[in-house]
Amino acid sequence: MHSKLIVSLEPNVYFKQIILKEKTIDYVLRATWMAVQKMYNEEAGTKGSTMATGFALISIDPEKGTPSTALGPKMGIEATSLSRTLKKMEEQGLIDRRPNPEDGRGVLIHLTDFGKEMREFSKGVVFKFDKAVKEQVSEEDIKTFKKVASSITELIGNKSVYK
Repeated sequence: MHSKLIVSLEPNVYFKQIILKEKTIDYVLRATWMAVQKMYNEEAGTKGSTMATGFALISIDPEKGTPSTALGPKMGIEATSLSRTLKKMEEQGLIDRRPNPEDGRGVLIHLTDFGKEMREFSKGVVFKFDKAVKEQVSEEDIKTFKKVASSITELIGNKSVYK
């Protein structure tokens, strides 16, 4: 396949042209996730929230609370980002922090009544998206998608990409 040379002052135009033509797996993953993230943030914005806040709300056990140290790995985000998100959630009255009775040094994150209400809203947003996708995409294609996503995650987890 021959590509014509593109001369531009914009950085990486040639690279972008190739990526767009071939649609690498990386490109498809990022473009899809960015669209989902935008959609979630728009919906969360109707309640003055964000996708990150909604995801944190869903990740916190509504009855027992969740150790703050378990949230980062559960959500797949770094400690500094989690700390910023939790601080904002506390300021908004969505959560409170309590000492962990099983670990004197640890802290449990608990949902307030408002946090539980917003958790239900967030779950509804996720379930509505899930339902919409399932109405448009065959069960077989969804199984294939999940299998491919699992394979990619395993490939990355095993550090098999750049050996």
